[in-house]
Amino acid sequence: MAKELEKKAKEAFFDDDFSLAVDFYSEAVQLDPNDAHLFADRAQAYIKLNAFTEAVSDANKAIQLNPSLSKAYLRKGTACMKLEEYHTAKVALQNGAAFAQDDSRFSKLIQECDRYISEESNGLISTESSDGSHLSNTNDGVTKEAEGDSLVSQINEVTINAPTPKYRHEYYQKPEEVVVTIFAKGISTKDLVVDFGEQILSVTIDVPGQDAYHFQPRLFGKIIPNSCRFVVLSTKIEIRLAKAEAINWTSLEYSKDALPPKINMPIVQSERPSYPSSKPRAKDWDKLEAEVKKEEKEEKLDGDAALNKLFRDIYQNADEDMRRAMSKSFLESNGTVLSTDWKEVGSKKVEGSPPDGMELKKWEY
Repeated sequence: MAKELEKKAKEAFFDDDFSLAVDFYSEAVQLDPNDAHLFADRAQAYIKLNAFTEAVSDANKAIQLNPSLSKAYLRKGTACMKLEEYHTAKVALQNGAAFAQDDSRFSKLIQECDRYISEESNGLISTESSDGSHLSNTNDGVTKEAEGDSLVSQINEVTINAPTPKYRHEYYQKPEEVVVTIFAKGISTKDLVVDFGEQILSVTIDVPGQDAYHFQPRLFGKIIPNSCRFVVLSTKIEIRLAKAEAINWTSLEYSKDALPPKINMPIVQSERPSYPSSKPRAKDWDKLEAEVKKEEKEEKLDGDAALNKLFRDIYQNADEDMRRAMSKSFLESNGTVLSTDWKEVGSKKVEGSPPDGMELKKWEY
């Protein structure tokens, strides 16, 4: 049955009915969820629909099921290039080229990645097509010439009807990271796939007996994939995205209309905190703190203030037994006795000892 659906999906693909092809592939995947070719081919249909995050997710699943499936790497590389994630695309294409050394498409796309990476580093990257290149799409003996769209043509917004998510998610951010929480109870790590791109997060929760949950937003800003991490807890999945730039994300997902404001602070904090000052010369705050402590220590006090300072200094420099003795004697004697000898006061109640000429009385409520 899955093979029949796969055949119908390929026929729909040839007829340029890519939405119908996705539907047939999805039905086939439900019947045979371990067929890597189905995921790789559905990824190609998603690419035709400009659903690039879904294409990346399917390509990742295909690679997970069959790490030597070269077309899965090709699909991932193509989709990531469409998303302008050229570093991620290059890694995927290099991995795929190792399994298809005679396929010249990999080397050509890797060269394109290098060119756009170089332009991006110089601030020259553009979303406009520059060379009108073509790409051939292969599905195990079924070949169809790609249309004349460039691999870096501008991404057209396509709305795809998606099922209502099973799990609620929310996020908050710090200057150096964004923390995404997906509230999902009792999820096992073996049923979870999390993948990080330059500006994409792909989460798939595939619990046996249930429909798979996919969450693949194109992120508001770029991240550092190797520094991202996630943890599975009993009630939720916590994902930490390391920001590539110190910018404030006004939303979790990418928006063409939103310009991220810069945050005037570095991602990596220095060991010694810096303090703002309106004066032209910076102050050494550590030195100033040391001077204040020195002045407090040498300050000349009189009366009760001097006595309290004396008691405070004794307590700060005392060991544990001395502190216990001081606390016990002071409390039990109603503030009339202060002893530092625990052996003397530890085994008995300390009676009050008022000064000469004064009488100790119990306060009556």
